[in-house]
Amino acid sequence: MRDIADISSTFNNFFEVSNVEVGQHFYWELGNFQVHAQVLITSWVVVAILLGLAILATRDLQTIPAGGQNFVEYVLEFIRDLTRTQIGEEEYRPWVPFVGTMFLFIFVSNWSGALFPWRVFELPNGELAAPTNDINTTVALALLTSVAYFYAGLHKKGLSYFGKYIQPTPVLLPINILEDFTKPLSLSFRLFGNILADELVVAVLISLVPLVIPIPMMFLGLFTSAIQALIFATLAAAYIGESMEGHH
Repeated sequence: MRDIADISSTFNNFFEVSNVEVGQHFYWELGNFQVHAQVLITSWVVVAILLGLAILATRDLQTIPAGGQNFVEYVLEFIRDLTRTQIGEEEYRPWVPFVGTMFLFIFVSNWSGALFPWRVFELPNGELAAPTNDINTTVALALLTSVAYFYAGLHKKGLSYFGKYIQPTPVLLPINILEDFTKPLSLSFRLFGNILADELVVAVLISLVPLVIPIPMMFLGLFTSAIQALIFATLAAAYIGESMEGHH
């Protein structure tokens, strides 16, 4: 009986640890579920910005692009080149929308955290911040990437896709399986850690030296935010290309 009581106590301790949270959060109740309202609000703002820019830039398309249309076509060409480079000339076209969506959402999310005065808007609990400042968002993006490259491999190779796990030798089976777990972990924590660290550094500098020094750091934050979006999109495209081609 004592062993059963000890096991029950251990499980209770695990449940208590799982309920620990860092900071305060604003929740919405959806049926029996709780969702982080801060992340949904800021994510919807980012989506609205992207849709608004797309509509404004493409509502009057011209044969010779100019103004907003010229900028949108430049961005599209950049995303197409990025996808083509990582996936290959023959297979890249169906994946341009996915890679482009990842890049643009992360890019605008990161910049919104540096440029928007989110903290001006008061909530009952917690505060607004960039969507990528929340680990749930980055994990979701990383899992979408994992689903995408599994789908790409299975769609092209069928069940023979799983043969890669025993190449070049079956001895490497555990390591090859572990690799597929580390990919989303690496993607999510790299993005989350860099964005969180950047916002913390700027917040600390503003509290200590509120005038001159934080401004260069904010510009550096904009640069690193763009680089993080590029890295995530590049790795996502590279993983998809690798799943269709085998090993690089």
